[in-house]
Amino acid sequence: MEFRLLGSIEAHAGETPIDVGHARQRGVLAALLVDAGEVVRADQLVERVWGARPPQRAQSTLYSYLSRLRRALTTGSGQPLLRRRSGGYLLAIDRLAVDLHLFRHLCAQARSASDDDAASAMLGEALGLWRGTAFADLDTPYFNLQRDATDQERLAAELDRCDIRLRLGHHGELLAELLTRAEAYPLDERATGQFMLALFRSGRVADALAHYRLTRRRLSEELGSDPSMALQQLHERIIAGDPVLNAAGAPAPRARLLVEAPRQLPAPPAVFVGRAWEMAELDRVADTGDVLGIAVIGGTGGIGKTSLALHWAHRNIDRFPAGQLYVDLRGFDPAGNPVPASVALHGFLEALGVAPTEIPADLPSRTALYRSLVAGRRMLVLLDNANSTAQVEPLLPGSPDCMVLVTGRRQFAGLVTAFGARPLALDALPRSEGQELLVHHLGWHRAAREPEAAAALVAHCAGLPLATSIVAARARIQSGLPLAVLAEELGDRSARLDALDADDLNADLRAVFSSSYQALDPDLARMFGLLGDAPGPDISLSAVAELTGQSAARTRVALRRLTAAYLLQEHVAGRYRMHDLVHLYAAERCAHDQPAAVVGSARQRLASFYTGIALAADRLLSPQRTAITMDPARARPSGAPTDAAAAMAWFEAEHRCLLALHREVVEHGRHAEAWQLAWSLDTFQWRRGYLHERVAMLQAAIAATETLANRAALALNHRLLGRAYVPLGQHARALHHLRQATAGYEEAGDADGQAQTQLNLALAWEHVGDYRQALTHAAANLRIRAALGNPAREAEALNALGWYHARVQDYEEAARYCHRALALCREQGYREGEAYTSDSLGYIAYHSGRPAPALRHYLDALRLRRELGDTYEEADTLVHLGDVYRAVGRTADALSAWREALALYEEQHRARQAASVLDKLVEVRAGRVHEETA
Repeated sequence: MEFRLLGSIEAHAGETPIDVGHARQRGVLAALLVDAGEVVRADQLVERVWGARPPQRAQSTLYSYLSRLRRALTTGSGQPLLRRRSGGYLLAIDRLAVDLHLFRHLCAQARSASDDDAASAMLGEALGLWRGTAFADLDTPYFNLQRDATDQERLAAELDRCDIRLRLGHHGELLAELLTRAEAYPLDERATGQFMLALFRSGRVADALAHYRLTRRRLSEELGSDPSMALQQLHERIIAGDPVLNAAGAPAPRARLLVEAPRQLPAPPAVFVGRAWEMAELDRVADTGDVLGIAVIGGTGGIGKTSLALHWAHRNIDRFPAGQLYVDLRGFDPAGNPVPASVALHGFLEALGVAPTEIPADLPSRTALYRSLVAGRRMLVLLDNANSTAQVEPLLPGSPDCMVLVTGRRQFAGLVTAFGARPLALDALPRSEGQELLVHHLGWHRAAREPEAAAALVAHCAGLPLATSIVAARARIQSGLPLAVLAEELGDRSARLDALDADDLNADLRAVFSSSYQALDPDLARMFGLLGDAPGPDISLSAVAELTGQSAARTRVALRRLTAAYLLQEHVAGRYRMHDLVHLYAAERCAHDQPAAVVGSARQRLASFYTGIALAADRLLSPQRTAITMDPARARPSGAPTDAAAAMAWFEAEHRCLLALHREVVEHGRHAEAWQLAWSLDTFQWRRGYLHERVAMLQAAIAATETLANRAALALNHRLLGRAYVPLGQHARALHHLRQATAGYEEAGDADGQAQTQLNLALAWEHVGDYRQALTHAAANLRIRAALGNPAREAEALNALGWYHARVQDYEEAARYCHRALALCREQGYREGEAYTSDSLGYIAYHSGRPAPALRHYLDALRLRRELGDTYEEADTLVHLGDVYRAVGRTADALSAWREALALYEEQHRARQAASVLDKLVEVRAGRVHEETA
């Protein structure tokens, strides 16, 4: 398939156009194509397609458009290209199948090509992709911004191609095009210079000079500025009849500047991708005008700070006709010490023409002379790999005509505060740009031969450009080595940093990280290592305090310092994470530098903290559960949530960390924590539909309780695992574990456990359609519950018995039990039971032919489930609600409810239920079409 954004929004399968719907639906497709191959969140799609004024049911409408696009965009084998992913939607296509991304790819190749003919051809091919105005017919702030940006990219490509064609001597055939562009962009000095040069070479010197005077007047009247130094020099050389300008192959005008200007920039990076936002920010800094423009490019080692600075500097060299100064300050150089400011100034003064014997000896005098020499000159000063504000400050010019780029592994708050520097913190490249970087290094053909291995290499490098470059270098040096071998080597996390060592200080990721680590004081180094050892993808402030045994205040300061050193990122307020490769290095340093006793104590503190809060939070979510025996120290840990909503939010934020902790405690044989964690997560995982994670944890919990010889806990975990197997359709396994639980509870004389197991057995038989057997177990549950004196559990039992009476169509008896259950739930404040019972009563009323009360009960159940955060049961309630809406003729409301249910089912990977809802949606749509046709 091919997709087109550079004009009207289109999709084609070969030569056949694909119907992608009306304008708004095409907008959804365009919003996905801009980030093809990346996950786009639903809220982002709504903002892109509707802007600040979405319709009332924007989410439902969006799901409808996505559903249609999913059906329209399928492979030859029928696989949909539009896929639901955690957090959003993914259009799984090759980015180069989209004309916008192909245009950018061709432009990047052309700009790195050494052959002018080839570069011109590639730019011509890129410009040939345009069919009109980009994102035609789409009018929202997002698409208008995209359109403006792509228009600028198109103009830049046109200008680049004209530069090349002027070098090739094609000035005559370019005159008409250059005249049109100069009139369209009267203040663009690059377009002006190209037109002047073509006129001069065509013998029209008077016209070239007249066009210069016109441009100078326009610049003065509209911008209050004079032409750039480059344009002024071209004007002077035309007046002088400079014969060099007449030569075919002479560079375009913006390349020739003053001979005496220093040119200290190192070569630009051979390969550079992405960073479009950062490049635009640097452009804005360069345009600050009457103040000294300073940009601070920060980030962890290997993130591409120097590459960005050099790439931008070379792309914008004409902005600085008086020259460019550069120094590597070696602030984090694994092979040496930071360069003193006085030494850096000595080099700058020599480059500015000061004889060595005339350079002052002291730092203040050198700084004063340096600032005097650069005053009034439009220069770029690139201070690479800086260590501190104190090192940088003496190197800052005093003139607003200059611009300063600083790179380093600090945040340089002093430069931001005192000099208004603009901070640019680099993050890892997104996967699509990481893929593009690898392909640029390896060549398209080699990457295409092993696409899966190439994708694995990109994933293992985790968006770190240096890591990608090291891997690509190894692949190029060992040209016969399959990429799959490299991918397998990097797939071993314990050896990944070894695989990213090319036996060269400039190509050794461990050495790069080491220079940052060595700059930390001992306490900070200890925290860094312990954070590397901590389980999970991120960590909260309070958890770090427990891990390190420090107060929250001291912990906050230390975290701020690690963040300032770009070894840590506060990705959301109060939560911190490391880049994956930095995390591996931190864990390595922890194992090497920290005593085993220190690490063991930290692990125990963190595990106790997580387990204690999890147990307390679960009590808030499900207070009617029979509590398990807790360590007194965990009864009310510091920082525990205080209500059910906070408990649900805590589980949501910490879920992946708790899963990682559970794997760790299982691996290290900490059996009590293993089963207690599984128990404490059970309610949350059920409500959120994390069914497979729930089963995995409970399987490990059974092994742990068997090891502990804790018969009561073993029976409990058999019951929980049996219940967890039920919604996964694994009936035999469910019955096996529930029978094991029954035997254990009977042996222990645990009536409460026996009752709950009877309820779970009823659920198991319900899922295979044997409602009579389910009714028998529900009745046994109520008999036991009635004697135990637990009103909440008795209400639960009453509802279950009523529900199963309803399933055997005994609606009168069902209603009697469920109304008793509802009254008891409300009396006890048992909201979860009230939600289940309201749902049961909705079912009973609907199947008894009473839609009005059915609607009321289902709406009550939906409200309660949303308050509880029970998205798993919410999906089912939405389906039932849609059925009632349809029965009473409220088709639009039915469709809305079903679409919401479908989104939840897809998010929870409940394929069977999702297919059932899709059938309902298709059926209603077909009925509507039939009615309209009739």
